[in-house]
Amino acid sequence: MSSEQTNIQEPKYINPYLGGVLLGLLVLATVFITGRGLGASGAVKSAVVTTSNTIAPKATEANAYMCQFLSDGHSPMNTWLVFESLGLLLGGILSGIVFGRMKKFRIDKGPQISNKKRLILALIGGALFGLGSQFGRGCTSGAALSGTATFALGGVIVMFSIFGTGYLVAYFFRKFWI
Repeated sequence: MSSEQTNIQEPKYINPYLGGVLLGLLVLATVFITGRGLGASGAVKSAVVTTSNTIAPKATEANAYMCQFLSDGHSPMNTWLVFESLGLLLGGILSGIVFGRMKKFRIDKGPQISNKKRLILALIGGALFGLGSQFGRGCTSGAALSGTATFALGGVIVMFSIFGTGYLVAYFFRKFWI
């Protein structure tokens, strides 16, 4: 092993088994305290409705979907889901600072793909996932993780669908990572 390889440090992450147990306890505590599980797509929806209402209030009020999130004296941003998502963002940044992963922006990818293509594919995948979360009435944390934790049949179906689809399409995208 050359000295160049020994100087490369792998990023430090929490033990995945401990992380899984902590995540399970967090879901349990969230269900106990709030009566519902975790989720992030509701925060994005709140941000979209607020932005739309700021830019074009009449169009937002005329939109059958978005108008249901508007009320006098109550901002769509004043929901615990927004604060949960901000906490996730700040917690990720804090973790990156504490464990030395914030030194340089990096793009995780395979050797067969350029940085530009990786970012474009990530943007497309994120947009499709966001669209799917609206069709599924929640993101993976809301629909799959919390749904499964509360023994909801829909949550179990979503969980199997997410992982099943991932395994089915992984074959076609493997060249980007190998």
